[in-house]
Amino acid sequence: MSASEPFPRPKRRSGEELSIRRHQARVIALQVLFEVDMTDHPLGDVLARALTEQEATDAIANHVSRLVNGVIAHQEVVDGRIAEAAPAFPVDQLPLVDRNVLRVATYELMQETSVPPKAAINEAVEIAKRFGGPNSSKFVNGALRTILQGIERERSQGSEGKPAQSGE
Repeated sequence: MSASEPFPRPKRRSGEELSIRRHQARVIALQVLFEVDMTDHPLGDVLARALTEQEATDAIANHVSRLVNGVIAHQEVVDGRIAEAAPAFPVDQLPLVDRNVLRVATYELMQETSVPPKAAINEAVEIAKRFGGPNSSKFVNGALRTILQGIERERSQGSEGKPAQSGE
């Protein structure tokens, strides 16, 4: 221990590093999707430039690519879920930040089962606070909670009527 450091710094736990990586990936994914949505620039160009400019590590770049490509590949279903959750606000008329925060988080809720739903929603709310308008975080929170309820309901209905696995 050095004289300038009376207490040793705690080492970051791998879970904390994963959380930081996921946060950075979500923010970069939002930026990429925002630009593509606003300008119709080619996705590959925007993604490559964003990863270079942000000096993303390989792990972050892989996560960003998975999120962005997942949102694009499932955009019709993702936008449908958003429209169902907030019928008074047509998806194509939502503010760009709100729309793309919702898209990333909805994709995660649908497809990224390793991400705890509460974490995906909380992250989306924090990102909406940072980049969106004054009411963005409340809107995003409400819409995502409704989307999650629908996903959970579908998953529980999908498991009903199936024979139990041996050992259960």
